[in-house]
Amino acid sequence: MRTFGIIGYPLSHSFSQRYFAEKFKREGIDDAVFLQFPIQHIDELPQVLQQQDHLQGIAVTIPYKKAVLRYLHKTTEAVQLMNACNCIRVTEGKLYGYNTDVTGFEQSFTPYLQPHHTRALILGTGGAAAAVEYVLKKLHISYQSVSREPKENCLVYEQLDATILEASTVIINTTPLGTFPNTEECPAIPYQLLSSRHYLFDLVYNPPETQFLRLGKAQGAIVKNGYDMLTIQAEENWQIWNGQFPI
Repeated sequence: MRTFGIIGYPLSHSFSQRYFAEKFKREGIDDAVFLQFPIQHIDELPQVLQQQDHLQGIAVTIPYKKAVLRYLHKTTEAVQLMNACNCIRVTEGKLYGYNTDVTGFEQSFTPYLQPHHTRALILGTGGAAAAVEYVLKKLHISYQSVSREPKENCLVYEQLDATILEASTVIINTTPLGTFPNTEECPAIPYQLLSSRHYLFDLVYNPPETQFLRLGKAQGAIVKNGYDMLTIQAEENWQIWNGQFPI
């Protein structure tokens, strides 16, 4: 039985396992299984590989998209530029790293862009944020990262004022804030300063409308959740695991 899976922690509400179980059933794929590997530290990855000798593909989620890099034998140029990987193909004991968050984000994000969406705020600085940065550079959209704690070349939430919000008409949440079951949580931005000129994109997909999106929508902003991004990257993962897009 061909085995695929996902590493991360926690994985109690994983999108991937349900998605692939439904895909296998819908498409009559009866020689594959998708498992969850909720490892508490990235150092447990070699043990997973040893125990699962039929493992052919791994999805990587929070918090290991950057930490997993040291285990990869070869990576795409995009992974090297971002220092983040969310998809691994396992071939003859070697791990090949890709980033399909890039494709998922770009294809789901761009249809809602308007001409005045030229500056962005990226909320969060993890592995998912790296993919967002990569796409914004490609689209020639300038951006500023926002973090809870002071970091180099990064704003903190307390610095977000009317001047910054007026100029930054795209706001992208790459943090897990608002994910089920903590649906009342949201990034601490001044929502009252948003308007119909703003576009809020949330990488969170569950619930479909997070507090972040709900508060933005109430101000007239365009909003989009992360569901389409996840389905697009999941399908690209599947193609990679089945031998397409060699490095």
